[in-house]
Amino acid sequence: MKKILYSIGILMAMGLSSCDDSFIDQKNLFQASLDSYYQTPAQIEEAMGGVYNALYVDGPHSNEHVAANLLSDLMLGGGGPDDKSAKWVDNFEDPNEDTYKALWLETYNGVYRCNAIIEAVTTVDFSTFFKTEEEAEDFKNQAIGEAYFMRAFLMFRAAKFFGGMPIIPTTDAPRDVPRSSYEVTFGTIASDLKQAIETLPDVPANEISIDRYGHANKWVAEAYMARVFLFYTGYMTNIEKKATSAIILPEGEGTITKANVVAYLDDCMANSKFGLVDDFRNLWAYSHVNDNARAYNPDGTHPVLPWAETEGLAWAGQDGHNSNVGSGNEEVMFAQRYAFGNWDWNKGQYYNNIVCLYFGIRDNSMQPFGQGWGWGTIHPLLKSQWDDADERKQGSILDMGDADQGTGGYQNNKGDHETGMFNKKYTTIQHDGPDGVKGMFYYLYDMDHGDPMQLWAAQDFYYMRYADVLLMHSELTETADGMNEVRRRAGLTDTSYSLAALKEERKYEFAFEGLRWFDLVRWGDVENDANNYYSNEVDVDNSGVASKYSVQYRPVTKGLVPVPESEVRLSNGVYEQNPGW
Repeated sequence: MKKILYSIGILMAMGLSSCDDSFIDQKNLFQASLDSYYQTPAQIEEAMGGVYNALYVDGPHSNEHVAANLLSDLMLGGGGPDDKSAKWVDNFEDPNEDTYKALWLETYNGVYRCNAIIEAVTTVDFSTFFKTEEEAEDFKNQAIGEAYFMRAFLMFRAAKFFGGMPIIPTTDAPRDVPRSSYEVTFGTIASDLKQAIETLPDVPANEISIDRYGHANKWVAEAYMARVFLFYTGYMTNIEKKATSAIILPEGEGTITKANVVAYLDDCMANSKFGLVDDFRNLWAYSHVNDNARAYNPDGTHPVLPWAETEGLAWAGQDGHNSNVGSGNEEVMFAQRYAFGNWDWNKGQYYNNIVCLYFGIRDNSMQPFGQGWGWGTIHPLLKSQWDDADERKQGSILDMGDADQGTGGYQNNKGDHETGMFNKKYTTIQHDGPDGVKGMFYYLYDMDHGDPMQLWAAQDFYYMRYADVLLMHSELTETADGMNEVRRRAGLTDTSYSLAALKEERKYEFAFEGLRWFDLVRWGDVENDANNYYSNEVDVDNSGVASKYSVQYRPVTKGLVPVPESEVRLSNGVYEQNPGW
């Protein structure tokens, strides 16, 4: 079962600020307020749905994964001649004044909802709704811890792009505050994560019920503390050139040190019961397409992905350890869930994985891979430098014109920055069935939608996989154990630890997952052409015309994107624009 509360969260978010006479004959939830709502466990659950709803943003460039992949050196701009914004972002230019506005706005929508939950749950007595005090306390701890985690998550998501952020810690705090420093912003994020770790129940992954899948837990809070620590200390040391080895928490709370973070990861590795799936390729939807197609072709005919058939791949699913699909996924610790059903056009794309749409194969509809807008074509050097013995290479890069990959009918004359390669992890999967050629999730989840191309990508986006816990642990402890566990899963032999080896491992393990850009920034490698692909001129086709392409990173930007200009203007000088923009 794929249980999603985000649509309820939209209604509740609306309900706190508006009124509609069409509801006059019913219990008027649209008159709910901070005082009258948040009074029952069900209302807290609904409100939490509103928090998770802030993960969804309008516009492709406000989508963390689209933006981070285009900024990274592994992908080119791509798209068609009219897709200028993808090319501008790839080239470290700003397409328009509000390119990333939805990311900014949804951050504070989510933060406000987190604040409301934290304030309510710490003051309301929920004991009458439970059989025992222990049950009531567990509910309270889950709700508060989850809200602290999500507030940290949303602020971290924004700060990675914008830098220092305005801190609004309560529902009645002033909104017209200036942006805090980088140090204060990350201290606040780390403080929230510490609160989440200390509050969330110690429930191992194999005991988390299916209706809680997709919600935050203690283990993902510990993993995110490591990610925040590595990004912040790396950024301050390598971009700001201020050697930093700890995060200073606000109001005399102390610091977060490397030793603290390693202890968190040790706890996660020892007690969370998360782990690696047996085959890296089973994480991705293409590993299920053959089985899915057979199920909806009773006559035995179906589009076969020969490579997946030969390798005997079996999708781990995306619904947690109790999955109805696949064998259950023990590796995904936190994911952005995508919905399915009767979404109208205005919000349909909002709740579908647009990464698959925008980074899909441009104007080529084949089986089992469907078409998309062709953004984010793959940099040729990634493939040429990647060891063929690494199972992740063919599991991540989708080669065009390869019958074994199901792309034999590809025509290379449709888009720009064509390199003959697209990402395989997040691309539309389709096959023929009773209703014709539809996306895999159309049949898998009985989806019902209008557009046959733009509304059928229900593939979850993975924010945190257990593989990252292992690699962050290796990086922090400078030991090879975690790194080699990841390598062995990819069919590779053990190696000794070095930072260079760790960097290569992260590049290949997380290619096209939105992490590479932030790794380059925190290591300072974004400023070192020897450690990235940016300045390397490569052969591309632009709508069938051979050309050359390269980009040049602009150090003046310090790895940040511009604050939306409309927000800067509305602040009347309170906000300062980021350097270089």
